Amino acid sequence: MATFSPCPFRITQLNLLHSSSSPSIGIRPTSQIPSSRCIVCSHRSPGVVLCDDDKYGKKEVISLTPKLYQYVLSNVREPDILRAVREETATMRGSQMQVSPEQAQFLSMLVQMLGANRCIELGVYTGYSSLAIALALPESGVIIACEKDGRFLEIAKKHWKQAGVCDKVIM
Repeated sequence: MATFSPCPFRITQLNLLHSSSSPSIGIRPTSQIPSSRCIVCSHRSPGVVLCDDDKYGKKEVISLTPKLYQYVLSNVREPDILRAVREETATMRGSQMQVSPEQAQFLSMLVQMLGANRCIELGVYTGYSSLAIALALPESGVIIACEKDGRFLEIAKKHWKQAGVCDKVIM
């Protein structure tokens, strides 16, 4: 069994607390996490592989089976405005910087589950993920969007305006 040295920072752990009436979410501080590896799941299913440290720069990544990945893709709910942004961005240089539709849906779900009212995005690119987050925020919510390239920021602003979320975005 490997020994772990603690990370110099603390993290918060998301705990799902189910009550009889409705599920709620609580966040509490946890102990320090190990610096070498974090356990993502308690067991490994056949065909699901955790990456090796060398290939992914010591990041822990869970690979999906092709069948599970197809299931994820076939169940992504992507609003038309996000699809349009994704398709436009796909024709641009650096399009690999954009998150995938399933990642955007996951970010939106996190915003809603956590009841987030304020979010920040460092590196907006064409605004796909910030738009997904802004759409998930409550009416009083805001996202602080940071982008150093003015050309990309103008593209993102166009998309935020089309989606009607400009009042939620602070640049």
